[in-house]
Amino acid sequence: MPKYYIQSGTVRTVVSAQDAQRAALWAVHKAMQQIVPTYDDAVDTAKEKAEQASSGEMFVLDATIRLSEQGFDRDDCDTLPTFEVVTEWNQLMVALDRLQNWL
Repeated sequence: MPKYYIQSGTVRTVVSAQDAQRAALWAVHKAMQQIVPTYDDAVDTAKEKAEQASSGEMFVLDATIRLSEQGFDRDDCDTLPTFEVVTEWNQLMVALDRLQNWL
């Protein structure tokens, strides 16, 4: 499975994924997990999240997500609009919620 170097705002991570779109979705998921309860067993309490935000430990996304299989800070990287990836992430979360309610 390819490895993607992802950069956006304060996010700088490496993800193994089948393609760049899925790697970007994972990065958005990690950022959104900080503020949106995505499942019942969320680790951080509201107080812990507030402490992370005030100490600068929160992931903040930029307007674009930059992805490369070669490394960080590459001029030849792929870019995806963050809004489009967040929209797709939201659609996936809604679909998962509906499936969970259906079961």
